[in-house]
Amino acid sequence: MKYTYKTKIGYLTISEENDIIVEILFGQSENLTEENNALKKAINEINEYLDGNRKEFTFPFQISGTEFQQKVYNELLKIPYGQTCSYGDIAKSIGNEKASRAVGNANNKNKLPIVIPCHRVIGKSKDLTGYAGGLNVKEFLLNLENK
Repeated sequence: MKYTYKTKIGYLTISEENDIIVEILFGQSENLTEENNALKKAINEINEYLDGNRKEFTFPFQISGTEFQQKVYNELLKIPYGQTCSYGDIAKSIGNEKASRAVGNANNKNKLPIVIPCHRVIGKSKDLTGYAGGLNVKEFLLNLENK
């Protein structure tokens, strides 16, 4: 099931399978189904986060991707709220310090942005680099976490 919600950062389409959130996309989607309790719980927590009232998510979600991507995503989940690190830092932490670009590509394919906090990964020189929701959304999320 999937449903599109309007949030303060734009539209988010959330998908679930068996009450587990499997994907969050920026933007509206076609072929929507009815809202259910799993989707409602997820959007409620995401809205609480966007309002500055939540730092962690408790709804069930599924990490998917290649073995490398899953290593990256599990490492991203360790970045504390309000902190950032570089692509190189993540590459080192997964034991492949030359994989900065591959870490960036994994972030690009992250199916659970916001929940798996790829927005907390910035360029080596502290520059904001690509983000599926746009750099303005990445900047909003980082500013939100640094209040």
